[in-house]
Amino acid sequence: MKHVSILALENSLGSSITIPLEMLSAANDIARARKQKHKMNQIEILGVEATALQLSGGLGIRCSHSIAEVATTDLIFVPGIWGNPQAALLRHPDMLRWLKHQYAQGATICSITTGSYFLAEAGLLNGRPATTHWRFFDHFQKRYPAIKLQRKRFITGTDRLYCTGSVNAARDLMLHFIELLYDKAITSEVSRHFTHELKRSYDSLLLSQDPQRIHHDELIIKVQEWLQLNFQAPLEVIQVAAQFGISVRSLNRRFKQATNTTPLHYLQEIRIEQAKELLKQSNLVVSDVADQVGYHDVSHFCEIFKKNTAVTPNAYRNLVRNKLFLAEGSPAI
Repeated sequence: MKHVSILALENSLGSSITIPLEMLSAANDIARARKQKHKMNQIEILGVEATALQLSGGLGIRCSHSIAEVATTDLIFVPGIWGNPQAALLRHPDMLRWLKHQYAQGATICSITTGSYFLAEAGLLNGRPATTHWRFFDHFQKRYPAIKLQRKRFITGTDRLYCTGSVNAARDLMLHFIELLYDKAITSEVSRHFTHELKRSYDSLLLSQDPQRIHHDELIIKVQEWLQLNFQAPLEVIQVAAQFGISVRSLNRRFKQATNTTPLHYLQEIRIEQAKELLKQSNLVVSDVADQVGYHDVSHFCEIFKKNTAVTPNAYRNLVRNKLFLAEGSPAI
């Protein structure tokens, strides 16, 4: 059994606390219902003191223990603060010391939006990539110049330190942690309850896609942009190489070096993402969807789609649409 600490501070964003709490609690409930109690974990809300707090928007919450009462923990979630987080840093030096100690003990720490300020102030992110809420990019970079701020990424993760730039990104990252703490089956069940789309794993989706777009090979950037504009055409690598006056071997080598994937796989990802949108938003039959995204052999399209999403195109459409609701016609709040 692992111990999970969800930190709470005055004026924290309630969602940055309730998302980890609810998703992990759901995973525990599923494990219990499946008679897999050995997979359950201990989840606690901690504060600087064991007391009731008022979060952003007036929501009240009670901390079960103070951080001083928890000697060791395995996974820590640091909440985002509504407004400028700098005042919270000054009020809670004990939190900074506790985070440093727990990290040294082997804990994994995940900050949500401006919770990254606590990791940064504790010196844990120096020399490492990090992100935060977009509104504080400039302030964060100026205050912590030793940190490699990733402005184009909603999630960063290295050396047991994770940062998210939005609460939605935190929901995606939770599936990664649930898979680590429980298993793929429980993660899949939690995903169906808490997200409107099927999610690929954190490693395949969030770590592989973002680095593809953050590199400095100008030629490969142009190739990527061209593929994004021409994905519907029947393309082969030899045609792409000819378009940019480069050999197939050099294109594959430079593309893999810059993006950690191949041109063909990158094109495939673009097409599958477009297909997912068409399946979700349109009533096109699967063969028309395949044609729209550049696959003229519907069987081949279905095979690739299932390989990438674990479900068939029709099953994906049914699952996604069952989880969507239309705001039109809903009564005004």
